[in-house]
Amino acid sequence: MQATRLISATAIAVASLCAAQAAMAYQAGDIYVRGGYAKSDIRDDNDGFADRDINVENAQGITYGAGYLFSDHLGVELNGAEAIEHDMTGGSFERTPINLMANYFPLGGTDSRVQPYAGVGVNHTYFSNESIDDLDHSTSLTGQLGVDFAISDQLMIGSYAQYADVDSDVSLNGDGTGQIKLDPLTIGGNLTFRF
Repeated sequence: MQATRLISATAIAVASLCAAQAAMAYQAGDIYVRGGYAKSDIRDDNDGFADRDINVENAQGITYGAGYLFSDHLGVELNGAEAIEHDMTGGSFERTPINLMANYFPLGGTDSRVQPYAGVGVNHTYFSNESIDDLDHSTSLTGQLGVDFAISDQLMIGSYAQYADVDSDVSLNGDGTGQIKLDPLTIGGNLTFRF
């Protein structure tokens, strides 16, 4: 009698665990929001402009995003970051990236708590508060790789790496002086709430 109760309790526990695992996977119709922190490493081999060598410092800041899954494996995400201040040779500027991504989740719809993803999309970067020269806004391609780990049905923790091909034309007093290549590689961590 004792063995029967133990087997029944074990079967119920295993069934509950399997059901919970299945509920934790990404699936069609999911909506999620993300928030986190990231560091952007900026390209350091700029040849300079207006007879100056230009060095742009790396920076970090708060990131955010929201997405929707059209199917178990395919979704769309809009993400970005707060205005990130970069120091540069002779001054500074703020960079605000916004990305529209198409993401692929290879393990979507499975019972895996670990959910990797890859995405490609379009980046638009706004420049503001330039202390020297004027930087033109940039539109380019971007890509990302990431992984989320389900803590519960709604909460996930994750990390990602994202690259964008960001170049900006530089002008001084209305005259073009060259181009600066930033090409940020952003590495960060985030919390995702799924509903």
